[in-house]
Amino acid sequence: MNLASRLDQLHSQARQKKLLQYFAVFNRLALAAGFIPAGIVKIAGERFASGLSIKHPMGHYLEALHRTGYYYTFIGVLQILAAILLLIPRTALLGAVIYFPIILNICILSFAVRFDGSLLTSPLMVLANLYLLCWDYDKLKFILPFKIQPLPLTATDSLRKTSFTNLS
Repeated sequence: MNLASRLDQLHSQARQKKLLQYFAVFNRLALAAGFIPAGIVKIAGERFASGLSIKHPMGHYLEALHRTGYYYTFIGVLQILAAILLLIPRTALLGAVIYFPIILNICILSFAVRFDGSLLTSPLMVLANLYLLCWDYDKLKFILPFKIQPLPLTATDSLRKTSFTNLS
C-alpha cells in the first residue's frame, strides 16, 4: 500500500470518530473567537491593545502596523472573513486556508520579538489550524503537489461518458 492510500485510509477512519468531529468543531469555534475581536479592533482603526510600550519590539511593531492605515484595516478584514468562514460548515476549509498564513505570521513574529503574550497561544492556534487543514485532507489533496492516482469511474461517470460520446 502506497503512502497516499495509507493517508486516505487513516483520514477516512479519523473522520468517522465522533470525538474527532467534535474536536474539529471546537477548533473552528475557538479559532474564530480568537480572530473576531482582533479583526474588529483593526477595522475600527484602533491600536491593538497589548499594553506594551513602543520600546518593546512587539509594541514598536504594533504601533508601526497601526500607522500603515489601510493595510492594518485589510488584515482586520481578512481576520473577520477567515473567522466567519470557519463558522460556516460549507466554507470552513476556505476559512482555514485563509487563517493559516495569518496565524503563522503572528506565531513567527511572537518568537522573533520574544513576545511572551502569545508564545503559547499562537503556536496552539497554528496547531489547531493545521488540525482543521488535515481534517479536510480529502478536499485539499487535489491541490497539493503530490502525484495522485485518478479516481475509479463510478457507474454514473461511465453513463455520462457514453452519453457524451453518443452525441458526437
